[in-house]
Amino acid sequence: MADTAPAPTRSTAPAPDTTRKALAEGVGTFILVFFAVGAAVFGIQTIGKLGVAVAFGFVLLALAYAIGPVSGCHVNPAVTLGLLMRKGITMREAVTYWIAQVIGGIVAAALLKLMVSGFGGATDETGALGTNEYGKTVSLGGAMVIEVVMTFLLVLVVLLVTSRAAAPGFAGLAIGLVLTVIHLVGIPLDGTSVNPARSIGPALFNGGTPLSQLWVFIVFPMVGGAIAALVAPLFETAVHDSDVDPTGATVPEV
Repeated sequence: MADTAPAPTRSTAPAPDTTRKALAEGVGTFILVFFAVGAAVFGIQTIGKLGVAVAFGFVLLALAYAIGPVSGCHVNPAVTLGLLMRKGITMREAVTYWIAQVIGGIVAAALLKLMVSGFGGATDETGALGTNEYGKTVSLGGAMVIEVVMTFLLVLVVLLVTSRAAAPGFAGLAIGLVLTVIHLVGIPLDGTSVNPARSIGPALFNGGTPLSQLWVFIVFPMVGGAIAALVAPLFETAVHDSDVDPTGATVPEV
C-alpha cells in the first residue's frame, strides 16, 4: 500500500518580536503623519477639509492591512493605551510602541518642515505645519471635550472590530472610515488630533501657540482612549482569548 501524503499545512512565519513590532509602529506613524498631515500642509486649500479627512482614513486603512499582522497597526499612543488596558499587549510592548510612535511622528514632521522650507520650496497651506490648535473656532473646554469624544469613538471601534466576533477582514475598513468621519468633525474645530504622536511632531517644528497648547492634544486623546477601554467590555460578544485578532486584518480562511 502506497504511503499517504501528509495533508498540506499552512506555513506560519515566526511571531514578530518586540523590535520588529516597534519598527512597524514607527514607520507606520511616520507614514500616517507625512502623508495625511502632509495632505493638509500641501493641499488643504486645494483638496479641502474633505480631501484631508479622506487622506487620513485611506492611509490608516492601508496601514491596517500592511502592518496590522506585524504590530496591530496602532500608530497612535491612545490606541496603544486602550489595548494595554484591555490586556492586548504587555507594558513593555506599550512603552516601546509609544517611543516608536513619537519618533515616527517627529521624523515625519521634520521632513514636512524641510519641504516647506527654502530647501523644499513647497507652500504650507495650513500656515502652521498642520498643527492642532484651539481658540479660533473652539474654546479650551471645547477642545478637551471634542478630543475625548473623538478619541473615545476611534479606540472603541478599534477594540470592538478587531475581535473575531466581528466580520473577519473588515476591521481595517471600519477603522479607516471612522477616522475619516472623525476628521470631518474635528478639522474645523481644532484640526483633529485623536493621536498624540500626530500632534507632537508638527507642534515641535512649528512652535508658537500650537506648541504651548500641545498638552491638550496629548492628555485628552489619552483620556478618551482610556474611557473606551473601560466601556468596550459592555459591547463585546463573549469570545475566547484565542479568538481575538489584534490586527483586524485577518481574512476568512478558504
